[in-house]
Amino acid sequence: MSSKYKFHDQERLYFITFAVVGWIDLFIRNEYRQILLDSWQYCRQNKGLQIFGWCS
Repeated sequence: MSSKYKFHDQERLYFITFAVVGWIDLFIRNEYRQILLDSWQYCRQNKGLQIFGWCS
């Protein structure tokens, strides 16, 4: 990961957006959705990630 994508100020809120290669429907296909949700859960429990909302 490039240093320009790291969050250095832990006291600030950040807006993150991304595009998916091939426009894979992440939230419709169960296997993709579960991978994404498991990853977010891991980051919440182990890295202090706070999610305030998302749009799909």
